[in-house]
Amino acid sequence: MSEINGHGVNGGGVDGGGPLALSLVPKTDAKQTMKDFKTDQEVRWCPGCGDYAILAAVQSFLPELGLRRENITFVSGIGCSSRFPYYMNTYGFHSIHGRAPAIATGLATSRPDLSVWVVTGDGDALSIGGNHLIHALRRNVNLKILLFNNRIYGLTKGQYSPTSETGKITKSTPMGSLDAPFNPLSLAIGAEGTFVARTIDSDRKHLHSVLRAAAEHRGTALVEIYQNCNIFNDGAFDPLKDASVRDDITVRLEDKQPIVFGAEGQKALRRTRTGSFEVVNTADVDPSEIAVHDASNPDPSQAFALSRLDSPAFEHTPIGIFRNVDRPSYDELMRDQLDEAAESQGKGDLAALLASGDTWRVD
Repeated sequence: MSEINGHGVNGGGVDGGGPLALSLVPKTDAKQTMKDFKTDQEVRWCPGCGDYAILAAVQSFLPELGLRRENITFVSGIGCSSRFPYYMNTYGFHSIHGRAPAIATGLATSRPDLSVWVVTGDGDALSIGGNHLIHALRRNVNLKILLFNNRIYGLTKGQYSPTSETGKITKSTPMGSLDAPFNPLSLAIGAEGTFVARTIDSDRKHLHSVLRAAAEHRGTALVEIYQNCNIFNDGAFDPLKDASVRDDITVRLEDKQPIVFGAEGQKALRRTRTGSFEVVNTADVDPSEIAVHDASNPDPSQAFALSRLDSPAFEHTPIGIFRNVDRPSYDELMRDQLDEAAESQGKGDLAALLASGDTWRVD
């Protein structure tokens, strides 16, 4: 047992110069490659599924962190995406439907030496798991949530999901869905998420950059990943992948930079009097009118307005980091509280605590 920042954890020393979110997680001196994070398990997703691209991106990204594989854990719920832990040569937990954030919370708060990742889908996270998701975000637990959004229930063969567009015809909505869909990013920002981002399964470079920033964030990081289900909802994100139009509709957010987009930078975003965003021609407005992205702004209103710019038709779709603010994590606050209690009350006696108060023995 070694002591890290005064807290006993398993695993040995730490590179104190790393990002704060990873400062308690032991590093490795061995050079790692993508192969080190692959298992011998057969990957059982439908051929052509976007999950393959995300899996490859995560496996190739993790060596950059330089963390010991035994100090990385993936926790999943139920759904196609939730097979992820089987394919990662790390520790993993294939948990129950919607409860991955709750299980990951217990793990992250009790083991500060672990880098804890949650892998979930739009159905798993936003339907039965919605309550657990928003409270993990609210508490700012030090874990990273990868939300695969394919706008459909894939594992159960094509029913509409909480992110399916209104009017969606599926096996469970043969006349079209009547539900208004969740916007995962709006939900996360409204729940006071400190790191909220969106990326796309087919854009590996962008996916890598967002994953890296999420790993370095202190607290809960939610990354929505647009992921194609080629069997039950094929082409759901085609406008963002079509080379002829994607540059004109994809708004790539860069922190502290004017929000300009289009193949020639001919479009920009401007705040309206009501606080929303409108699309304008760059040449028609003064540069001072163009909104500047500020992911670190403690006020979530601009990030929320950006999340509302998206629409089912993908007319203008922001991707990147919407919000990245600094706030103490639940784990830190809990450890500080435990240390304070230990200093004022001395070392606790669990057996005495369990036998105290209104307890009695039956012979």
